[in-house]
Formats: sequence, C-alpha cells, structure tokens
Amino acid sequence: MAINRHIMAATAAALLLSALALGGCATSIADMPLVGTPADAPARPKEAGVYLPVHDLPPDRDQAAMGPAQQAQALRELAAARDQQASAAAKNSAAK
Repeated sequence: MAINRHIMAATAAALLLSALALGGCATSIADMPLVGTPADAPARPKEAGVYLPVHDLPPDRDQAAMGPAQQAQALRELAAARDQQASAAAKNSAAK
C-alpha cells in the first residue's frame, strides 16, 4: 500500500510539473494579472513584430563630416591623451 501511495504521489508531482512547464510556454509572465508591469514601464507597441527599417539609408551629406585638417588634429589629440595616460599608468605602477 505504501508503494502505491509513493507511485501516486510521484505521478501527481510529475503531472503538476509538466502542467506548469507547458503552461509557462503558453503565457507571458508580464501578462499575468498578479505580476503585471511596473508603473514606469513604456507602453507596448500596437503593432507587434514590426521590423526596423534597416535598408532605409539616410540621405547623403552635402559636405564631409570632418576635413583632413580636423582629422589630423583629432589624431594628434588622441595620441597626446594616450601618451598622457600611459605615463600616468607607469607612474602609478612604479609607485606601488
């Protein structure tokens, strides 16, 4: 008799776990009335599954984003910042 009870309990537990697992696939937790969404959450889009327009390119620019002189200046500033950080890191590692 005790064996039948164990088998019944194991069967009931397996059925309950499978029902919970399959039920989790069918619904979204955010849609459940007990959980809900936070008050500061953005509204859901009305059309679900709309793809972003990845092939819509912006219009071409009339002028270059940076001229050659600006590019050279930016490269010099970046190199100076890199050298300054490298020297500061060397000082910190030598101090330790």
